[in-house]
Amino acid sequence: MDRKAFLSAGQRVIRRGAQALDLLSGSIDESFANAGDLLLAARGRVIVSGMGKSGHIARKIAATLASTGTPAHFVHPAEASHGDLGMMARGDVALVLSNSGETPELADLIAYTRRFGIPLIGVASKPASALLQQCDVGLVLPPAPEACERGVVPTTSTTMALALGDALAIALMEHRRFTPELFREFHPGGRLGARLSRVRDLMHTDPPLVAGDMPMGEALLVMTRKGFGVVGVRADGGDGLAGIVTDGDLRRHMAGLLEKAVRDVMTVGPRTVGPDALAEKAVAIMNERRITCLFVIDPAESRNPVGILHIHDCLRAGIV
Repeated sequence: MDRKAFLSAGQRVIRRGAQALDLLSGSIDESFANAGDLLLAARGRVIVSGMGKSGHIARKIAATLASTGTPAHFVHPAEASHGDLGMMARGDVALVLSNSGETPELADLIAYTRRFGIPLIGVASKPASALLQQCDVGLVLPPAPEACERGVVPTTSTTMALALGDALAIALMEHRRFTPELFREFHPGGRLGARLSRVRDLMHTDPPLVAGDMPMGEALLVMTRKGFGVVGVRADGGDGLAGIVTDGDLRRHMAGLLEKAVRDVMTVGPRTVGPDALAEKAVAIMNERRITCLFVIDPAESRNPVGILHIHDCLRAGIV
């Protein structure tokens, strides 16, 4: 293998893709906003379609839209001609991709949108193409050479189409003020779901709590039985968390420990976290303080502890 030529080809592909994206960024105009108006006005779903490599890009765009608050699904244009046109209905919006704009397999799908008044957004590189001539809003991909020297393999064109789909999805997401909490509803599993888990999803709801005047001998039994290595200390009167007793506190008060009351041993004003905080934030606090547990305080509950979160719970959920 000519290693120098191989490296040069890889660099050329990346360079041409980056240049194409620069061109695409500069080409975003009112047509992009018009497409956003159609998508936001849709009462139904966004039907995304394309053939060949454009079809693979369309599938990804549909998935990104669906996961960011815009209901969408992919319809294969060839299957559409054999019954899947029934997946489209009034109230939907069609987003159709074709680099040439002349893909014959799209003809039935395009005609169906025109017959039933389904708004059509077309993405293609040729303004005079059949797709862009018939659509309600046309998004034109700027002229950019494909990455291969013969200019026949869809590379920069599909890169631009994918980026344009991502741009639409994120612009719609931000317009709708789509929150991380809502994002997690669509990503309950995997790494994303773990990162967006909230403390209330992982905490134990029966935290170890003792009174400040409890003898340390009894508090040690509670600490051992609960298994967290800590106990929380209720404030006088029962409202709030006055302190916490940890293994470190025990070591610091070994002399005469069993003759002392909990309040004589506890650390005052421990760090806590709210139930609606991201679990990732709780892990950051524990790492920063070099601790293994956080009591969960709900301001709506008179600042009483409503749970306890252990670092092991976060690790099991994939939050590191």
